[in-house]
Amino acid sequence: MSVQIPDDSDFSSFKEKCLSGDGWTSRYNKGGVTVWVCQEESRTAQKLKMRIVCKDVAAKTLYDVLHDTSYRRKWDTNMIDTYDIGRLTVNADVGYYSWKCPSPLKNRDFVTMRSWLPLGDDFLIINYSVKHPQHPPKKDYVRAVSLLTGYLIQSTGADSSTLYYLTQVDPRGSLPKWVVNRVSQFVAPKAMRKIYKASQKYPEWKRKHNPTLKPWMFPEQNTLPCISVSELTVQRADSLENIDESGLSEEKNHSDDEET
Repeated sequence: MSVQIPDDSDFSSFKEKCLSGDGWTSRYNKGGVTVWVCQEESRTAQKLKMRIVCKDVAAKTLYDVLHDTSYRRKWDTNMIDTYDIGRLTVNADVGYYSWKCPSPLKNRDFVTMRSWLPLGDDFLIINYSVKHPQHPPKKDYVRAVSLLTGYLIQSTGADSSTLYYLTQVDPRGSLPKWVVNRVSQFVAPKAMRKIYKASQKYPEWKRKHNPTLKPWMFPEQNTLPCISVSELTVQRADSLENIDESGLSEEKNHSDDEET
């Protein structure tokens, strides 16, 4: 299947999904963070939506934080590695991300096409999985599939905003029920709070680290190699290894996922 770079209608559709309550069930609502789950016919894909109210962070700052790979290494403790592979257009690129899964599950990684769009008072970033011939699945990871993942940032004032995160992922494996529950109750809320706290500290950090370098806003600063969309294909889940982890037991010591 050929890869399509998202257009304005795709961004509008993603925004509608973030704001719609249809089909979603609230699983967590505390301290300005809400987590919803969506039970669909597909048993393989996990669909989550999250929202956090950021009373003292501007929408533009959140947008910068989510783009800035150098800064992500400072705050994203679930990340093992991330790097950009190449650019497709002024607002689309391809990148790699590996993620530390709750023990004892195997770690997952992704190769995704990411696209972004400032739209009035909103900022949107969306991605889905693609295959790149030079970045096949790695030995020590399960290559997972992002069917649709992204962020919607809405400005609610000069220095306030609301962040939505929606993800529909096929983890390529049968997960134990405790994993799904733990993600919605602990991992997801903590991840949203991490982004919020990182955004509060970002302006000071950025002043000391290439303050004018923002290639996501200034395409002329982008030094990534150009790649053609013809080099990519959509990553189909059924072409990847599928593992059964449904029988794995929850480990007692998982303080790293406790709510903060």
